[in-house]
Amino acid sequence: MKALLCVEHGPPEKLVVREVPTPEPGKGEVRIRVAAAGVNFPDVLIIQNLYQFKPPLPFSPGGEAAGTVDAVGEGVTHLKPGDRVLAMTGTGGFAEYLVAEASKAVPLPDSMPLDIAAGFTMTYATSHHALKQRANIQPGETLLVLGAAGGVGLAAVELGKVMGARVVAAASSDEKLALCREYGADETINYSVEDLREGIKRTCGAGPDVIYDPVGDKFAEPAFRSIGWNGRYLVVGFAGGEIPKLPLNLALIKGASIVGVFWGAFTMREPKVHAANMAELIQWLGEGKLHPHISRRFSLDDGAEAIRWMMDRKAMGKVLIEA
Repeated sequence: MKALLCVEHGPPEKLVVREVPTPEPGKGEVRIRVAAAGVNFPDVLIIQNLYQFKPPLPFSPGGEAAGTVDAVGEGVTHLKPGDRVLAMTGTGGFAEYLVAEASKAVPLPDSMPLDIAAGFTMTYATSHHALKQRANIQPGETLLVLGAAGGVGLAAVELGKVMGARVVAAASSDEKLALCREYGADETINYSVEDLREGIKRTCGAGPDVIYDPVGDKFAEPAFRSIGWNGRYLVVGFAGGEIPKLPLNLALIKGASIVGVFWGAFTMREPKVHAANMAELIQWLGEGKLHPHISRRFSLDDGAEAIRWMMDRKAMGKVLIEA
């Protein structure tokens, strides 16, 4: 089979496409013929050896994929060849075939296209968990989303509206903000031309109740300084580069909470809650409340370019690699 491989840590340009043996499913595993795989910010980090999980070299990046079950290993009874599934594996998705634990392969309704499924879980489930369990967001509250046109950001904008919040989207270009408005943003801030604190004052009055921050870097402190009383600041990621340091006296003065969002650990520690979250998301998708946006599709041969696209923050919504 063909696979995109990380044979040495570094930028996407060091990745190579090679023919490798097609993997065989072991006990409790399934082999999936990959239709498409979602590109996510952890892929940018993992190939540079900067992520929390550090797989041994060589490996294929790609933490989420969708396709058709091709073969099942010993003991697998709830899945069979031909079943349509999505799988969250951490790595291995940027290949023609993927072996996954059967317990991590989720059967898909016929109404859910494989390309939509490939880019759905990590972005929507992360943002859903952040807003529902970590922020306990309530109807009528104001949600500020930084990096609002990216994968998790756009999902947060859309989910915030579904959950009844007033949503303010902040991003770096008018093009990105136009997409956010399509997905329900009530107000927007272009922080490449407007001071972020002034923009928050203009759009959020006494300050947002919840701030969703997958960017970090220079935007974190001004955003947190603007948070409303009893606000919740969601630490989702650091796509902007630097991991910021926040003066803790601000949390005291604002009666605010700094709340970590580690979706991957959540799925392992609270699998029943995660399963309920996924059921709700798939229901909302089926009801037409969610409309995942795919901005670019790349072939497996151009997979390194797809990760570079994500690394350079050009992505709006999801980027897919199609096998």
